[in-house]
Amino acid sequence: MERTYCRTCVRPIRTCYCEHVQTFDPKIEFVILIHRLEVRRGIASGRMSHLCLENSKLIMGYDYTHDERVNAILGDPAKYPVILFPGPTSANLSHMSMSEREMVFPKDKQLVVFVIDGTWSTAGKTLRRSKNLHHLPRICFIPTGPSRFRVRTQPKEGCFSTLEAIHQTIEMVGPLKGFDPSSKQQDRLLHVFDKMVEQQLEFIRESLRTNRHSRHGRGPQRPYI
Repeated sequence: MERTYCRTCVRPIRTCYCEHVQTFDPKIEFVILIHRLEVRRGIASGRMSHLCLENSKLIMGYDYTHDERVNAILGDPAKYPVILFPGPTSANLSHMSMSEREMVFPKDKQLVVFVIDGTWSTAGKTLRRSKNLHHLPRICFIPTGPSRFRVRTQPKEGCFSTLEAIHQTIEMVGPLKGFDPSSKQQDRLLHVFDKMVEQQLEFIRESLRTNRHSRHGRGPQRPYI
């Protein structure tokens, strides 16, 4: 039987999470560069983030060197683009006071944060291929807690999903651009994320129960020799 998919979240209707999506304006323009392999995954938190964030963009690809949409943003003098990516040359926001963070981002320009949505391996390859992103200032942070992404195993401690990384960035940088974290609007990201994760965990539990009952209903099994 052919599956029917939601046109918005691109998930099977049974697992559509659109009813939990609540949009808000983080006062930061997020550009989510989603790897083409990530698009095929059942759980793509970059797309979920895009659906929650007003004025955000979701652009699929793996080499953005000649991408017209990306280059238009990079060439806009009214914008100040940075890329959220850890590394030795990245400005670690967790080590800065709010006044020190103010010095990183110009007040008179629209802040644009590029985020690469993919595995650590594919994200690194995308950044290396995309020569137009090499000159961008890089920012990073230290996660405030463990990832809530209990469905997918993180490559190492301290790793966040794309959605969680965007959520923490908003909390750390949003106040500089007029966003009030005490409004808790940013938690709308976590709300839909948690709903999706719990849904996936329930499917896993249901599958385990079904398989267990199926084995028990077979009666005595002939041992393998």
